[in-house]
Amino acid sequence: MGRIFEVRKASMFARWDRMAKQFTRIGKEIAIAVKVGGPEPSTNPALRRCFQNAKSVGMPKDRVEAAIKRATGKDIENFEEILYEGYAPHGVAILVETATDNHVRTVANIKSHFNKGNGAMGTSGSVSFQFKKMGVFKLKHDNINAEDLELELIDFGLEELGESTTDSGEEVLAIRCAFNDFGNMQKALEEKGFSLISSEVEWIPTTLVELDEEQAQEVLKLVDKLEQDEDVQKVFHNLK
Repeated sequence: MGRIFEVRKASMFARWDRMAKQFTRIGKEIAIAVKVGGPEPSTNPALRRCFQNAKSVGMPKDRVEAAIKRATGKDIENFEEILYEGYAPHGVAILVETATDNHVRTVANIKSHFNKGNGAMGTSGSVSFQFKKMGVFKLKHDNINAEDLELELIDFGLEELGESTTDSGEEVLAIRCAFNDFGNMQKALEEKGFSLISSEVEWIPTTLVELDEEQAQEVLKLVDKLEQDEDVQKVFHNLK
């Protein structure tokens, strides 16, 4: 077992450290989950995942309940999930996950961010082939024997098991599986009683681009601008 390298560095999460942005992101995820699977977490795995992630960022219970209530109301906003692709300066590939109620506004804003950041927005498929869509679960160590855990989870689609950290710097175990195995892995971890900190779907780069400090800062500046956009949920890249 080794350390799973986190491509999205902490310096890029200055905006995510602001609770309002995190709460808004999870609120949209709750709305989407409720729309697809209903408001009962017992029968909605996606909603249970939202609860875990809300807890991991300290989102108050009343905020979570309010988000569910809004999602079941008559005036619910219909968020559409759209993935945008492009390149930052120096050939760094970028994927931008959005949840929007106005795709015309969103695409115009994303394109503007790329242009102003000396990047270029691409077409569907122009960048995503450089990434692998995976389920990523983080759980507390809790004296877990990693070798035993690996054997337990191999039949549920485990591809990688390693040490990682949360955004707050907490040491955790990270589990990665193929996107198609996400549901099986979530069910297995829940049934085995593991204490999940978060469970996300992420785009993991298959190749990395190494730049000097000045060039890397150009890329990170664009990433930060994208993350600040109100319609953006997550940003992934292949900068080493």
